[in-house]
Amino acid sequence: MLVLDTAHLPLAERAEAFHAVAAGESGSCSIEQERLDAGMWKRLEVWNFGPLTLFATHGTGMRIWRTPRHARFDSMNSVSVITQSTGAGRFVWNGHQRHVEQHDLVLAHKTAGYEYAWSGPGLSVAFMVDADLLGMPEHLVRAAIPLMSVSNLTPLLLHHIRALHRDADHISADPGAAAVGEATLALTRALVASVSTDRPVRRAVAEETLLPRILAYVRAYLSDPYLTPERIAKVHNISLRSLYRLCEEGGLSLEQWIIRRRLEGARRDLVAPEHAHRSIEAISRSWGFSNPSYFSRRFRQAYGVTPRQWRRFPPAASAG
Repeated sequence: MLVLDTAHLPLAERAEAFHAVAAGESGSCSIEQERLDAGMWKRLEVWNFGPLTLFATHGTGMRIWRTPRHARFDSMNSVSVITQSTGAGRFVWNGHQRHVEQHDLVLAHKTAGYEYAWSGPGLSVAFMVDADLLGMPEHLVRAAIPLMSVSNLTPLLLHHIRALHRDADHISADPGAAAVGEATLALTRALVASVSTDRPVRRAVAEETLLPRILAYVRAYLSDPYLTPERIAKVHNISLRSLYRLCEEGGLSLEQWIIRRRLEGARRDLVAPEHAHRSIEAISRSWGFSNPSYFSRRFRQAYGVTPRQWRRFPPAASAG
């Protein structure tokens, strides 16, 4: 949901307007804008997913920082996960510095203070959650901050955040939005625990978050036609029987869940302007459907129209 676009404001008012909205949405902070007198621009979108808030900040470069002093004047004790979808960012915390490219993410704890910046045109997508709702001891969260790049769960959470942002308007309006937020927190807990030296915590969180991690893995490989239950079980070091039991306890059929997610991706791409040059068959293959007839049949069963009808008349198809 769009909350601010400074393009509609006089240049002299843009920085102050952005600061006021950003602080109101995410808490006390200091912000320094790039190109303040030569076309500074920001577009801020915010969505709520139950316990967490997702932010997308587009525009010219800036530097934002939070210190323990900011925290003392703010009731929010939050943890954030920050990504850079466009451009290159820079993260600084307690002497730890790193560049943030499009394949990276960083973890920030508000009371610990941090700085985040980028230069030139950019897009940063981040989510914030109350530290208590994350459910991890503060010392483990802080210890994990400089170790995010070494966890094999980082790509899964990054892919999840990108997918969440891509469909944020649709998902946030869905009755299941809070459940999506809870799944995101589970992945974040698993990521923090994965770099922890506390073995009991690591083991307990790994067991607690197994299903969200499996579903995140599946989302990341939906386009692979060789994604099978056997492969999923092997990657997560569990038996096929355990995989099916876990999914059943979670209230889902794994095969049907995979097909539904693939259909949703194909339906989105069929009407996306950037995919207008691609054939229906090419789009279906890119979402793991190797048989065009099977894809068309399942698409019609799910949405009441054929892929070709959806592509030609998406509003009418949506109504049906």
